[in-house]
Amino acid sequence: MKTSTDHEPDIAPAIATIDEGLPRARRRAGGQRPAWDEEPGLVVKSGKGTVLVLICLVILGPLYTIILTSLSPQSAITAAGGLVIIPDGITLDAYRQVLSGGVVTRAVLVSIGVTAVGTFLSVLVSVLAAYGLSRPGTFAHRPILFLLLGTMFFGAGMIPTYLLVDALHMIDTYWALILPTAVNAFNIIIMRGFFQGIDQGILESARIDGASDWRILFQMVLPMSKAVVAVVSLFYAVGYWNAFFNAVLYINTPEKLPLQVVLRSFVLQGVSVPGQVDVGSGQVATLAVQMAVMVIALVPVLLVYPFVQRHFTSGVMIGAVKG
Repeated sequence: MKTSTDHEPDIAPAIATIDEGLPRARRRAGGQRPAWDEEPGLVVKSGKGTVLVLICLVILGPLYTIILTSLSPQSAITAAGGLVIIPDGITLDAYRQVLSGGVVTRAVLVSIGVTAVGTFLSVLVSVLAAYGLSRPGTFAHRPILFLLLGTMFFGAGMIPTYLLVDALHMIDTYWALILPTAVNAFNIIIMRGFFQGIDQGILESARIDGASDWRILFQMVLPMSKAVVAVVSLFYAVGYWNAFFNAVLYINTPEKLPLQVVLRSFVLQGVSVPGQVDVGSGQVATLAVQMAVMVIALVPVLLVYPFVQRHFTSGVMIGAVKG
């Protein structure tokens, strides 16, 4: 007489086979998971929270002091002996004096213009170069790629670059702040890797339907690459906004100086830029004006970054992994 168990298949060999295929680190006594797969305890969670709070304090503490000092009157700064930590009155006199039409106001406009034009040109060139390098069979694909990679490790140097800018008649022009840094090989490599990760079947279908490379790029590839384009645009924009060395080398007219040069000369070196009103006169403290210039230089990046931050993982990491 057959029992019910006679009809059940013997699954012991299958279980043994599956168990042999598992990583040794996961086969623990009693079926327990590895330590890195376990739910963190209360002590670990509390430690992570404490570390994050300390990091936030280290970052936000100086920023809070700078903003508060820029908004403090002369009496509060004198009583504090320098940077203000505890507020004692709020005033916008420092910002009114800085933005009253002097060199700082002109520098802000110059930085905004250079950042806007430079970011647009850099992103456009990077998109075109990355798309061309991501398509198999393009002309001189591999030599151009290796040449581009070589620029990441070898540079011409400051003097040859200055001679080139001088030969192109760009000294003391805004183009000297844009063109020498218009292309970044690292950003192109990121975009190329992202473009290579796009399903090739979609692009081939569009090509069969008669779409040109320009139409495929602007109507199909770019809409699917908003994340990487946003991240690369932020990289370029922050680079143009914070750049000052090119202006120090190539710009001779004070009216063409960007904000970072004004910040460097006015705050770090403690000197006034030609054309700036005397910040020590009246009721506005010199330190308050210096901190106001720093805040003006920081605000644009702080305003733009939160809108792009969510694209960092999908934009940079995917492009890096698939590149």
